[in-house]
Amino acid sequence: MAPESQPHHEIALTRLRAVLDRVIHDGTATARTDGSVHHVFPVAVGPAEGGAIRSWVIREHAARTVEVGLGYGISALFACEGLLTAGGPGMRHVVTDPHQDTRFAALGLQTLGEAGVAGLVEFHSEESQIVLPRLLAQGRRFDMAIVDGNHRFDAVFVDLYYLGRLLRAGGIVFLDDYQLPGVARAASFFTANLGWGVEETGSTGDRHHWAVLRTSTGPDTRPFDYLANF
Repeated sequence: MAPESQPHHEIALTRLRAVLDRVIHDGTATARTDGSVHHVFPVAVGPAEGGAIRSWVIREHAARTVEVGLGYGISALFACEGLLTAGGPGMRHVVTDPHQDTRFAALGLQTLGEAGVAGLVEFHSEESQIVLPRLLAQGRRFDMAIVDGNHRFDAVFVDLYYLGRLLRAGGIVFLDDYQLPGVARAASFFTANLGWGVEETGSTGDRHHWAVLRTSTGPDTRPFDYLANF
């Protein structure tokens, strides 16, 4: 991080952490769009899982992150905290969520704005199976991904497939709700067939288990008819 950027980042981090602390303490948020009051947890990731997200962003020296599922914006705040702490050039957090204006009453975007990191975030209101191929076609590349969208097997599989192509070799996928059969089963294809590794697993109660996957560092040399059981 350049010395002249440190004060700015410290100010931004102070504001972000104040919003995170408030939301975690209150457990609720009120939407400016319609006045509705939402219970943030256990829908959103808690402090332990959020801390793991932040830690992996910092550990990987990530500057470009992508997230499937914004929700109430808690995991995005932890990711942005990691980005600001790591302080890499060209920091950007890209997130997609087709339900932000409906199910979540735009509270994710509201929270990001209150935390002062809206300018760090690039938001797409479409489904991930539409956005991720578009990012690939644009030649975008990322250091780390967070997956917390549609938890059905087919949706998670498609997310992981495109993220595997969007991430740099040996990039990190932080996968939420790993306790769900569809999520774990989709991940097992990539570990069994593409050489992805499991770097970490963790949990906070029954509702939130996570796995940290590292994509392959080598080329895909499978024969055209290859398939390992998963």
